[in-house]
Amino acid sequence: MPEAVRVGLALVLPALLVFLTVPAAIRIAHGTGFLDRPKGYKAHLRPTPYLGGAAVLVAALPIAAVLGLGLLDRYWPLVAGAVFFAVVGAIDDRVNLSPWFRLAVEAGAGLFLWAEGLGWTVFESDLLDLLLSALWVMALVNAFNLMDNLDGAAAGVAAVSAGGIATLASIGGDTALTVLGVSLVGALAGFLRFNLARPSRIFLGDGGSMPIGFLVAGALMSVPMGRLSGWETVLAAALIAGLPIFDTTLVMISRRRRGVPLLTGGTDHTTHRLLVFLRTPRVVVSTLTTTQACLCAFAIEATRLGTVAVTAVGCAALVLAAASIAIAESPGWTPLSHDS
Repeated sequence: MPEAVRVGLALVLPALLVFLTVPAAIRIAHGTGFLDRPKGYKAHLRPTPYLGGAAVLVAALPIAAVLGLGLLDRYWPLVAGAVFFAVVGAIDDRVNLSPWFRLAVEAGAGLFLWAEGLGWTVFESDLLDLLLSALWVMALVNAFNLMDNLDGAAAGVAAVSAGGIATLASIGGDTALTVLGVSLVGALAGFLRFNLARPSRIFLGDGGSMPIGFLVAGALMSVPMGRLSGWETVLAAALIAGLPIFDTTLVMISRRRRGVPLLTGGTDHTTHRLLVFLRTPRVVVSTLTTTQACLCAFAIEATRLGTVAVTAVGCAALVLAAASIAIAESPGWTPLSHDS
């Protein structure tokens, strides 16, 4: 099968299949009481089904395994880890696991990927590479989990990041990773039809944001980066997942300044601040996905041009991020409320 046909099917089939898996997930969630009930800072007005993440993964992973040449041979740890985090996240949706337990599990997943040859190889020290891999997985799993605080935000940004990964993989000739990324794009794009409905019909939940964050984290450590090597690959990868990283950084700084515990929910995220001015979740998601697409485009071009380009883009992104955080922390953008 020609690669173009393979990639095309990997995009279209999950996008169509999700129109079957999501209604099934909604029925199961209602039947089992697996619902996100409004309370505290949560703004939705009625109990809303979880299990959106399960619907996305069921639509994406089997098709990626079939169409991705050698996907399960080389990248089986990514698939296995995604399934594992779907289970852990679903349990967390149900019983609220300890944050420290979750961090330990995420660190262990990073060590697992490194041991299987899918971690960072940035330093001359295996120990430093192992630690970086663990911290990277912890950071991105939590970043995408925190980004899942407004309808469509996590799914939309993750779809763009997955598209960036698929593009890099295609340029680098990695068909398996290309198909995996494209399958995730298709499934997430189809999911947005339900998640961005008014009101939202289903949420990703931790059972969706955690495995998606893990897939993005693992794929970015493995995807070909063109002319880049060493620390430059980490910088380019950070741009591909730029907005979730920015949002986590903003929340950490904001809560530290206000003396608010970090590991709590609240309405101080990038999405909530934008919603004050942009009014609707759809406009906010459009703004976020467009911004993330620009970051991905800059990162992809930097992998073609080399060290100087990625350094320049990275420095520009840091300056813009710092300025954006300063603006977001100004009086006109301060959080409306916080539930501790």
